[in-house]
Amino acid sequence: MALKMKITYATMSADNEELQSAFDEAFEKVKSSMLGVEVPMFIDGEKVYASEKSIAYSPIDTRIHLCTAQKGAKEHARAAVDAAKKAAKGWAATPWQERVAIMRRIADTISDNSLELSAIMVMEVGKSRLEALGEVEETADLLRYYADAMEKNGGYIRELGKLSDSETNMSVLKPFGVWVVISPFNFPMALSGAPICAALITGNTVVFKGSSTTLYTGWKTAELFAEAGLPDGVFNYVSGPGRTVGQELQDNPDIAGWTFTGSYDVGMQVARNALAGRYPRPAIIEMGGKNPTIVSRNADLDKAATGVARSAFGLDGQKCSACSR
Repeated sequence: MALKMKITYATMSADNEELQSAFDEAFEKVKSSMLGVEVPMFIDGEKVYASEKSIAYSPIDTRIHLCTAQKGAKEHARAAVDAAKKAAKGWAATPWQERVAIMRRIADTISDNSLELSAIMVMEVGKSRLEALGEVEETADLLRYYADAMEKNGGYIRELGKLSDSETNMSVLKPFGVWVVISPFNFPMALSGAPICAALITGNTVVFKGSSTTLYTGWKTAELFAEAGLPDGVFNYVSGPGRTVGQELQDNPDIAGWTFTGSYDVGMQVARNALAGRYPRPAIIEMGGKNPTIVSRNADLDKAATGVARSAFGLDGQKCSACSR
């Protein structure tokens, strides 16, 4: 279901009756017809099922069965990396305009289904409806941002200066290869969809693993890319324990780079692995901030106190921008 209005964190309001009514309708739709399903992994263009399963329940009411997901093994992660490696050359050669067009279609699909996706997130993560709606629409906006950047810069293909008429010098954007995206539980769509798009739109192939506590939202995000018409192996999704699936996605020598958002311990492992091979590999790592709030002598103390409380305890403090001290 699509909303007629543009949703952003800044424009949403709990007093918007149209928004509240539309969300209520979507929430009932999710409760009545979209829960209790089995969700697969996605490897080399195929839905993949494991022998072991993980059951996801809602933290709002643990009697609510959200989905049954696959408890993948190292072999699944290895197969996903192999598929991504096999597809890398062809995807890198795909014109950047085609990659941009696919990402724009995915962004539109997110916006068209923002209410249902938000309702699932509310039930799985426990966010308020406004926080969930904001994140879903932010995800679509981030995909459009990367598409805009590619178009504005002509695919980052630039002719450079030359010393003589007999030479041609070019700056050309080249992908790294197989890129791993590991996302957290607190922003399960924005912090997966955005880095997946950034990697794909620049010609990399992707293996995505979401948080084990947001298995349904993780699959719904993966499904957007799985059904977007990408060539087999360009996008792959695995689910399973960090000690097996996650570890393989750190250790596999065919991985060219990582985007990781999560704990300090795992993030440092990723950083060490990125430096441990024959040559350093890129890793974009975010392990949570410890953000101070400074209240000056000229501040409005009532407003400052409200702002600090909202920053520290909004979303239960489970965001990297939360006030920690």
